[in-house]
This record gives sequence, structure tokens and C-alpha cells, in this order.
Amino acid sequence: MKNVLVLGAGKIGALLAGLLVRSGEYQVHLADQDEPAAQRAAATFPGYAIHPLVLDATQAKSVAETAARLKVSALVSSLPFYCNVNVARAARQLGCHYFDLTEDVSVTDAVMEISQGATSAFVPQCGLAPGFISIVANDLMSHFDRLEEAKLRVGALPQFPSNTLKYALTWSSDGLINEYGNGCRGIIDGRESALLPLEGIESIELEGRRYEAFNTSGGLGSLSQTYRGKINALTYKTIRYPGHCELVRFLMNDLGLNHDRAILKSILEKAIPRTEQDVVLIYVNVTGYRGDAFYEETYVNSIYPDRVGDQLWSAIQITTAAGICAVIDLVMASDHRGLVLQEHFSLEEFLKNRFGAYYRQGQRPPAHG
Repeated sequence: MKNVLVLGAGKIGALLAGLLVRSGEYQVHLADQDEPAAQRAAATFPGYAIHPLVLDATQAKSVAETAARLKVSALVSSLPFYCNVNVARAARQLGCHYFDLTEDVSVTDAVMEISQGATSAFVPQCGLAPGFISIVANDLMSHFDRLEEAKLRVGALPQFPSNTLKYALTWSSDGLINEYGNGCRGIIDGRESALLPLEGIESIELEGRRYEAFNTSGGLGSLSQTYRGKINALTYKTIRYPGHCELVRFLMNDLGLNHDRAILKSILEKAIPRTEQDVVLIYVNVTGYRGDAFYEETYVNSIYPDRVGDQLWSAIQITTAAGICAVIDLVMASDHRGLVLQEHFSLEEFLKNRFGAYYRQGQRPPAHG
């Protein structure tokens, strides 16, 4: 039995813990600074023993002491990005594995530094994007003798948009603002480059419906470092319904709310509804050469809400939790140590995994719920 401590009992943490414990191979402790939240999340999967506890994850010493007492072999963070450095430090101190969902570039850089020389595995940027999208892109890029361009595009959207932004809060508002407001990385003209968020807007058509896509921070993960000098262009953009980007630019740039994110968060959480009727869109297109011939390969997938246990979970919850669970499974069944990037996992092994199966193509909305 693998013993793990999941930090953060929100919707992702609850599902993450549930997926692991339902497998029958994990003993799961679920921690949150809010005791009722931890207890509610643990009760989401009746009949399965998820052990709730109270813990302030902003205190590295408390995390390390609790993990040592529980004798866990892995710390799994589903916390806001700004908590993860403390968790990584605790994992390094204890010599246990570390996994997170962060999209934040500076946090990931710090985790990479902490992981140097570690005897356990440090696996940042798990989940969907960053996460699964890097695994897909790396797989497609391996099919070419010489690479030209890779386009990575992901969106978590309401199936039935009902407001001017044509959006619903399908996940963390802190993470959303971070993606929209922080600098982006990519490769342009063969060089690793800094790109502006909310720029590079383009039109994209998937399954007969038109969308827009634009630069956002973090989704590329470590691919720009892995492929610098090996490809002419590599970019990540977020998919939204047309018109969304212009309105977000008005809020963040024209009104200056990128510099007052607390107010922006309050506005978004009061004005934009949440939904579990969402869809996750995944698009990766790679062009390059096989011999002297110019080819392209494209991966397209749409993932909808699904039931796990007695509850319907949104597509973004399913893809995020299943993504990190698959990586946890793969790492803990291997001898990985030190920094482990998403592109170190093969697409085939990921999709064959019991949790990675949620990403298999062909899913459609459930008939009920």
C-alpha cells in the first residue's frame, strides 16, 4: 500500500484523493487548513477510507512534521501555486516524492532548484496544461526527423456560455488570473523567447465550431527549454469563445486590474458563474520533415464531465486530477529520482494507465446528470 499526503481539499484535491483511494493501492491522507473542508472532501467517496486532517501548508515545518509522522512516501499538492515551494522544501527534507499542479513559471523554477541532487522524484506541472499537453506534444514531435513548428492549444469552456465573456469559472480564479497576467515562454525563430499574455490572438476551428486562442502563461511547461535549438516555433495558447480576449484585455490592461489582482479576483468570482457542464478542448499540431518531405500531425480531443463514484465531476476536474494521478502511478512504480519533466513520460504509457484512461479519445457527455 502506497502512503501519500494530498494537500488541499478543494474540488481537485477531493477527486484526486478519491481516484487514488478507489484504486485500492493507496492509503490517502487529505489535508486542508479548513477542517470542515477536509472532512467534507473525505466524505465525498463513501465506503473508502480517506483520512482528513488539519494542516497549514504555508508552514514548511508543519508539512514536514506531519508527513514524517504519517510516514508518507509522497507529498501531492493541489494547493494554490504560491504554497508549493514550501511543500517542495518539506519533500526534500524528508526524502519523499513531490508532485504539483502549478502553472506558475517562477514556482516551477524554484522547485527545479530544490530538486537538484534529490534521491526522490520531483514532478512539477502535472495535470492538463501544463501536464498532459506536454506529453502529447513531445510524442508527436518524436515522429519527425526535423521539426518546424508545434502549436499547443487547450481550453476549459462552458458548454453553454451565458454571459458576455462567454466563460464560466471552471477552476481556480487565482490560477486563471496568473495565466492571463504573467509572462509567457515560447520558441520563435529558433530562439527561446518571452511572450506577452493576451497577445498572439488567432482563430481556430475544432469539430465545426470556431474559437479564438491567445498567449497565456505556464501551459508550455518545460518544453521551451527541452526543445530550444531543435524547433523553429513552439507556442502555447488558451482556447476561448470569440470575443473573450478583448474583454479580458479591457479588464486587465485598460482598467489596470492586472496590478490589483485582489479586486479582479473579487469581480470574477462575484460576476462569473461556476459550472460543471464544461468541455476540455485539446489541440496539438506539429509540422516538420521526414527525410525531405514536409509533414504535419495533429492530435484533437474533447473531454466532457463524467461520474466518479456517486458524483458528476466537471471535465476540468477529471482531466486535472486524472493527469496527476497517472503521473503519480507511473513514478511510484519506477525508479525516477530528481527532477522529472512531463515530457519524460510516453503518451502510450500514460494512456494505458488506469487514470490516464480518462483521456482516451471518444468520450462524450454522459446521458444523465
